[in-house]
Amino acid sequence: MPRASERRSAAAERHADTVRKVLFEARPAGLAFDQLTRASALSKSQVRAGLACLRDTIAERGWPPLIWNRADGYKFCSDTAELQAYEVAVIREKLTEIRRFITGVVAPHAVLQPKGRWIKHLNTQLSSVESTLDVIADYSDA
Repeated sequence: MPRASERRSAAAERHADTVRKVLFEARPAGLAFDQLTRASALSKSQVRAGLACLRDTIAERGWPPLIWNRADGYKFCSDTAELQAYEVAVIREKLTEIRRFITGVVAPHAVLQPKGRWIKHLNTQLSSVESTLDVIADYSDA
């Protein structure tokens, strides 16, 4: 079964193209989600589908990275410092998700089934992921 990013529908690709055009017109400023919805004349779900498809195709088409922040909303960005700040913020968010998954699901599962092969394997792999994300989240150029 193909990955979600490989199952792009024609509609999602049209929405991505519309979102891309609107964001390119707004450059260098960004657009909040509601502004993007109004400017594109798409529904909220169509904008979400367009953003997802755009993220899946952006590198292969050679466009600048698409980021989001509270101050500017969605925007194309080429500033190295801004990109690194965004990437570290996303990594920290994922690290928090992984840690909560470990403490809320995996650890209690391990208590219920301490000798299970699956839970041992899962715990080992997630500990490795957590460690790697932690190193990235603490990285700085200083």
